[in-house]
Formats: sequence, structure tokens, C-alpha cells
Amino acid sequence: MSATAAAKYVGQYTQRREDPRLLSGGARFVDDIHLEGMLHASILRSPVAHGRIRGIDRERALVLPGVRAIYTAQDIAAGTAEGMVPRVPVRLAGIPELQPFRQPVIAEGIVRYVGEPVAIVIADTPARAEDAAAAIVLDIEALPAVASWEASARGDTLLFAGADSNRAVTYTATKGDAQAVQGAYRRRETLGVQRHSAQPMETRGLVAEWDDGAGRMVVYGSTKVPFFNRATLADALSLPKDRVDMIEVDVGGGFGVRGEFYPEDFLVPFAARALGRPVKWIEDRLESLLGTNHSREMVAEVEIVCQPDGRILALRGQVKVDAGAYMRTSGPVPSRNVTQFLCGPYDIAHVDVRTEVYLTNKGPIGSYRGPGRFEADFFRERLFDMAASDLGIDPVEFRRINLVKPGQMPYPIAVLDQPRRAEELDSGDYLETLDRCLLEFGWDDKRQLQGRLVDGKYHGMAVGCFIEGGGAGTKETARISIGPDGTIELTVGSVDLGQGMVTVMSQIAADALQVPIECIRVRHGSTNLLQEGFGSHHSRSTIMGGSAVLTVANELKEKVRATLAEQWQCAAEQIELSRGLRASFGDRSASRAELGQLGLGVDGEFRSNTNTYAYGAAAAHVTVDPETGRVELLDYFTVEDIGRIINPLTAKGQAVGAVVQGLGGVFLEHLAYDADGQFLAGSLADYLMPSASDFPRIRAMELENHPSPLNPLGAKGAGEGGIIPVGGLLANAIAAALASLKVQPKALPLTPCTVWSLIHAPSEPTPVSKEDEPTLLQSQELVPASVDRVWQGLNDPAVLQQCIPGCEQIEQESDTDFAITLLAAVGPVKMRFKGKLRLFDLNPPRSYSLAFEGKGGFAGSAKGTATVKLTPEGDHTRLSYRVASQIEGKLAQVGSRLIDGVARQTAKEFFDRFNRVLSAGPASPAARAPSKPLPWRTRLVAYGAASLALAVVAAAYFILGR
Repeated sequence: MSATAAAKYVGQYTQRREDPRLLSGGARFVDDIHLEGMLHASILRSPVAHGRIRGIDRERALVLPGVRAIYTAQDIAAGTAEGMVPRVPVRLAGIPELQPFRQPVIAEGIVRYVGEPVAIVIADTPARAEDAAAAIVLDIEALPAVASWEASARGDTLLFAGADSNRAVTYTATKGDAQAVQGAYRRRETLGVQRHSAQPMETRGLVAEWDDGAGRMVVYGSTKVPFFNRATLADALSLPKDRVDMIEVDVGGGFGVRGEFYPEDFLVPFAARALGRPVKWIEDRLESLLGTNHSREMVAEVEIVCQPDGRILALRGQVKVDAGAYMRTSGPVPSRNVTQFLCGPYDIAHVDVRTEVYLTNKGPIGSYRGPGRFEADFFRERLFDMAASDLGIDPVEFRRINLVKPGQMPYPIAVLDQPRRAEELDSGDYLETLDRCLLEFGWDDKRQLQGRLVDGKYHGMAVGCFIEGGGAGTKETARISIGPDGTIELTVGSVDLGQGMVTVMSQIAADALQVPIECIRVRHGSTNLLQEGFGSHHSRSTIMGGSAVLTVANELKEKVRATLAEQWQCAAEQIELSRGLRASFGDRSASRAELGQLGLGVDGEFRSNTNTYAYGAAAAHVTVDPETGRVELLDYFTVEDIGRIINPLTAKGQAVGAVVQGLGGVFLEHLAYDADGQFLAGSLADYLMPSASDFPRIRAMELENHPSPLNPLGAKGAGEGGIIPVGGLLANAIAAALASLKVQPKALPLTPCTVWSLIHAPSEPTPVSKEDEPTLLQSQELVPASVDRVWQGLNDPAVLQQCIPGCEQIEQESDTDFAITLLAAVGPVKMRFKGKLRLFDLNPPRSYSLAFEGKGGFAGSAKGTATVKLTPEGDHTRLSYRVASQIEGKLAQVGSRLIDGVARQTAKEFFDRFNRVLSAGPASPAARAPSKPLPWRTRLVAYGAASLALAVVAAAYFILGR
């Protein structure tokens, strides 16, 4: 393309300008940053859900080679100007009620969730920092854990001193008088969404560098809202804002969770300033699952009131939210959104929704793609299909008669109470997207299979409608100038989270100035580039940032005219700007490069206090195997009108990616906790995520038939709509498939086990919050020796010394109480597990039982019971054992599946050794009687401890070896 001609870019499938660099290995992620003299951080995190810190023994850790410093809450407080541990602020919808529940950047006296930072260790290498963290001895007095919103609401244990309950806040949204409305038909249901969230490909991390001479802090890795994070860090470090620079880097996904201000965003810069050297911290996957914002966990009791023809008269809801331990930066967002947007795109005259937000001993929640709207759609669309079935109305027609009509725009929705905000749906034809969805999906043909059993699988189809809010925030900023070589330099306050922001901004600027897109250079990524910026969240970067770009581009053209008018002695409106940004008047002209010699530039902003609303519909076709509960997605289609489309390629990618994330939330993902607040999904073996082959047929269409009247681009949000309808849509499709079996899914996730249970035992689904039973390890072994010989082996400490992994010491405290020490070692790393044992139900030489409780320092703790039985089978002995254990702390965080597998392997190793020793006979050194035999009860304890500790020791080996 010539410099004097330019194509139209907005609305075209323009290849992403970011991709060549990313695909050729030119990306710069935070872990790619290596600074001279850089140290490394490791965070010691609480292994218990709720407890009082009685001591943190750093002595052994501080003397390890390469350890530079260890900071706890006391050190942090002493190192701040106010002498206090800073709190993480509430960035969005901060109201006074939430202030007492903000998170300290490091645990101060009390720990409130597994994974909460307790200390930060700084060392020469990441490995040495992790070793030192493992050597710290924590003394935490366990307090009762509040592990569900139900327990939180009871208030038996209050999580914050001075609070009269664990309810952080209550939101209400009202329209009309829903409580007074009566109708011919009513239905009330209780529905639930499980706790899950995003897991970006690249975990969080940052590098902080302190320049003592300049009194300046530079932090690499800030994304999403760098200007807010800069202000927060500057305030916490008592620095002027202009002495802190947040530098954006490439990221492996954002999705709402990445780039908020977390405790580590203070701890790492604090350490860098204290030591005068750069410090890097990179989160591992376990930390990411524990510490990155969780989301979604809600239970709603929703009620619909209808006329016999299906016309909705009122919608009422009571929502309970498990918000985790603290209110962090975006913590209020899911709860506020589910309250205000439960009605979705439907014309409902009377709405009354009340949402109670409860604090628990779990990881704090925050925003995750479509926060609150995903949940609201599941509650509403699930209830709608039930109501349509009761009334004998086709579910498509039920939606059609209740959707907001074009003539009702702008349409007022329920008003949120705090902070009070009235919202209107800005523009659109919701029936149009529903009809287009049905057409493209092939609804009329596919519905012939509805509920039919074909080749052993039931077929089901469903359709649902949704809205997507976008454009939050009061303003966005941009700067534009012409360089000496004619390059257009564009600086934006938006940030790139992988959504193609650079490409979209370039398209807008190129069209506005009529220049080739190659001439646009987009600058972003440092808080020093502009005075302020407001980041990329709530699908706002195109709406707000793109409108700011259009604003400054138009202002630059006016400045060019005004400047040349003064030079050429003519009126500004007489100067013509043609393609390539060439200026002319009469016989005078100036090329873009010549204009660049004038030093022309413009700073500007776009302001808006009103959100835009994209909207659409989606349809799905599934099969359900009644024998396994497996759901297969045969087809998924979604259509969304997103207002003016800047780049159809990036918009489609956003839609398809969002659908996949939604499907993961429906079928796979669950951030599970047990009744003691212990985390049970500490790896990607237990927290399952979708892969490329799981859902091969996903189709997306974007329309631009109804631009928004609220910004000069006419754009609406496009990053979150794909995920919003997925939960309700798939649950309805499964219900339709299994209608003959009267299956009604009412809670997510819909795993094969859950679906199978609904099929074979139709009842209420398993509650979202449930108490997990203890981990069970049971088996039996045939030992090639008589019962007496086996019992003799169990009484021989020399045999046990060879067979029990890591049995170091046994001390008898009474006839039935003993202390045991087990040592697990992998290479140079060692961990001692100290426990107490109590014998009961003794029946020598045939059986015994014992109870066990012990701690393994940083690795966590375990408790449980074990039974061992010996049964003669000819000249062999059947040795049966059953171990029921509950594991807490880091042991539990690796995930039950991995622990179970490694434990069974360890059990096999024990019995292989035991059999070899017995087979060796009396001549073997291990089988010879010891010179000082221990009391029989003591010898019995050694074996019993081994059988119970199999799961614990195996988990320790796994952790230390990973």
C-alpha cells in the first residue's frame, strides 16, 4: 500500500499486529526479565484455614546459604511510615461497609485461608528461597474453620473482631413492587454455581527494582489497571506517584483475575527497597490455584411469577455468596452484578433481588470473565425452562414473548442500592439475534431429536439469551503525535491483556487519519507515558480507549489545520486533509513527514458514565450417555450484536475463547474445599480444564446492526458475552435430553458423576458446599508366612526399620499412647513428620486399631484412624488394612488424586520389602531377634504408624520431589 493511499480498516478482518512478535518468540513475559544483582522471593503461606499465629521461627531458615532476608508482618509494619501493615484496597464499588474486611498484605496475628501469605523469603535463587521457606517453623493455634456460607451465616465463629456477623454486605436491586405481585403461576427453585475461576497459561509474577539514588521504584509485570496499582503501591510505600513506574509486559491471559493488586504486589517491592536490589517473584501453579482471585460460588433461591400465557409478571431472588476470607480489589463485582442483572435481556416489570455476601475461610473472590452475569444467566435461564415446561409453552416462545422489544429502548433495569446506580439497556433488537441464532443453528431440524434415545444416547437442545455490559469507568486517555518521519505515534491508557488491543487501536487511528496502518506506532505499557490511564477491564478497552483514540485523532487533524492556517494565512476550514494525511490549500501542500517537522501532538480523553450493552443468543446440542453420565457437545452456536465491529477476527476469537472457558466451568472446574477449609484442588490433575480436543464444534457470529448511541464509535463490549449463557444453556440442554427421566440439573459443575447420579437416583443434586469425607486407603496383601511369623515380624524393630519408609523414632508415653517421628527425604531436602498415636481394640495376634494425629511443618498435618487384621490362609497370612485420614496444609493442596496414587505405590513398596524380609528367613540380619526387644505394644505402634502414614509420607515424597 502506498503512503498516499489507505484502505478502510475498521470492520475488516485485519491480522493482529501483535502476533508476529509473539509467534516468533519475541514476547517478553515477566519471567524473561533478568536484572543485574537480582534476588528471588518465595512466599510462605498458611497451611491452615483459620488460626492464630503464635510464633514464626526463622532461625534455621536464616542461616541457610544464600538467604538474604525473611520478612513477617512485624517487619512490614516496622518498615512503613505509618507503622502498620498495608491493606489491599477495594478498587471497584468500594463502600464503607467493606473497609473492615480488606486483606492485609501479610497475615497479621490471624490467618483466614489456606494460602494466605505469612512471610516472604528473599534468597539468591528461587530454589534457595523455597528451601528457606520450608525451613520456617510456624506455630499456629487452629481456630474453628468457617468453610461455607451456611456456616458463616450461623455466626458461631466470627472471622473479624468487632464485626457482629460474617455478612460483609447486602445488595438489593428493585424495580416495581415484585413482592406484591400475584399471578396464576409461580415456581421457586434453589440453584447453585460452584467456585471456579480463570487459570491463565502464565502464572502471576513481578520484578521490582529500587533506585535509592533517585528514590524511584520500577515494577515489571503490572497489567489490567497499572495506574491504579501504581497509586496503591505509592501510597503504601509513602512515595509520590511519579516515583513509581508500573511497566506492562506480555501476559499469558488475563480474564479478569490477572493484574489486580494482590498482597505480593506490595511484598516484593517492599523487599526490593529494603535490600536495595531487584527482586523477582514467580507464582507456581499451586499458588495460582490458591491465591489468584476465585469467583462464582453462589446459591440462589429464585421465584418467577407468570400469567398462563407465559408472560412474566415478576422475578424475585435471594442470593447467598461465599466471598472467601477478604474483600479485595474487585471482590464486590460478582455480587453486585448478579443482583442487578438477574433479569437479563427480558422485559420484567417487577424485580426484587437481595444478595447477601458472606465471608468464609476460603480464598477471596474477585472478577472473572462475565462476573455475576454467568451466575445470573444460569439461575434465570434454568428457571425459565422449568417454567415453560410447567406451562406447556415452547421454551423458545417463552423467551420470545418476554424479550425487551426495540421500541422499549433505552430500557430501564432494576436499580442497585449501593452504590446506587440506575442502568438502561442502550439499544438493540433482541428478537433479531434470537431468530438468527435459531436459523444458523438449524433449530427446526435438530429439535426433531429432542429427548430421543439414539444409539444409546439421549439428545437434547436448548437456547438462551443474554446481555453483556461494557465500557465501565468515567474516562480513558490517549495521546497522538506525528513523528519527523511521518510515523503516527499513538499512546494509550488501555493495556494489552492478549485481546488484540494494539491492532484495534491502530485500525481506529488509521481510519480516522486516512493513513496506512503500518504508519501507526502504538505505545503503551508504562505509567510514565501518560498522566493517567484506566486500563482494560469490563470490556472497556475498545469502547473507552478506542473512543479516546478517535477523539485525539480528530483533534490532531484540527490542530494540523489550525497550525497550517496560521502559516499559510488562510482559514482552517479551507485546508483539505486527504489520504495519507496530506494537507493542501491552493497550490500549497505538506506531506505527513513534513507535518512531522512541526512537532504536532494532542493529549485528550473520552468520558462516559454510562455502560453499553451487547446482547445475543446461543444454542447447544448435546448427547448424554445414561450409562456413564458423559455429556458430549455436538454443536454450539452463539450470535451477539456488539455494536460497531472494529475487527471481526479478534471479536470472533474472543467469543469462541469465552465459550470454551464457560464449558470448562460447566463440566470440569471446581475449586473445592473440605469442611475444615482445606483446599482440595491444588494441581491441574484435580482442577481439570478444557483442552483443544474437548469441544471441537463451537461457532460464533458477530453482528453490528444496532450500534451504541453512547460513544462515537458505536461500539459495545465483546470480550465476555461468549461465556455468559453457557451454564444455563448446557444445563437446559441436558435437562431436555433427559426429560423422560425427569432429570433437572440444579447445580454446577455437571461432571459425569453428577449427571450419572441424577439419572440413576433422581433427587436434589449434591450441594455446592459439601463436607468431604476423609481420604480412604484400604487394601490387603497375602504374605508368604504364617500368622505367628507375620506377627513376629511386626514385633521386630529391625524388620520395621527396613520396611517402614523413614521411621526414625518411637517413644512410649503410656500403655496406649506413643510418639513417632518419620523422616521423608528427597535429595538434600528433608521433612520430619511428628505424630501422636493411641492404641485401642487390641486383639493380639489377630487385629488392632489406632488413632493418629501429627504435623509435618510446612507440609501440613494429618489425622485419622487405622485398623489392621491378620487372617490365616493355609501357610500364608492375609493382612488387611484400612486407613482413613484427613490431610491438611500443603499435603492436601497437591490434590487427592495424586496423593492417592502415590500413597498406593508407597504401600506396595512397604509390603514388597516386608515380604522380602520374611522370605529371607531367620538367617537374615533383619529377621534376627534384637538384643533389646521393645515392649510388644511399642513394636505394634511402629507398624500401625507406618500403615496410617503411608498416605502422608507418600504425599510428602511427592511434594518434596516435585
